[in-house]
Order: sequence, then C-alpha cells, then structure tokens
Amino acid sequence: MKLNDDLHDAKWMYFKAFLFAVIGVVCVIALLIEYSNPRDAALLLLAIWSFCRLYYFAFYVIEKYIDASFKFAGLGSVLFYLWKRKR
Repeated sequence: MKLNDDLHDAKWMYFKAFLFAVIGVVCVIALLIEYSNPRDAALLLLAIWSFCRLYYFAFYVIEKYIDASFKFAGLGSVLFYLWKRKR
C-alpha cells in the first residue's frame, strides 16, 4: 500500500479510531491531573461533548436532513458551505 492511498481496510480504520480514543483518553487524564477540581472536570466534559455534537451536526445532520446533495470533505468544506448558503 502506498502512503497516499485511501484507507479501505476496515481493520486499519478501527485501529485508527482506537488510536484517536487513546490520544483523547491520555489528554483528558493529563488535564484532570493538572486541574483536578470538579468544576474543571465538568467544563472539560461539556467541551468535549459539545464539540462532538457539533461534529455530528456538521457531517451527519446537514447531509442527511438539510441538504442531501452536498458531500462534505472536512470542516473547511462545512464552513464554505455555510458561508455560501448565506449569500
């Protein structure tokens, strides 16, 4: 497999998702060790949850419920789509 090939093998996609989860958990643990009060933990959890919901909205809700004809390639394309719709 070349370095610039798209990832098609499901086991490598699951492995990639697993690595993202590991990175996220390690970062959360590091932040909670650094800022170990309940308020900071709650704010961190709310920030993570809200960004996950925003990502879901950008890549699922818009495509499935608002405009099925537009396929997004990344957050930049979402911003361009929203900017273009305003005009």
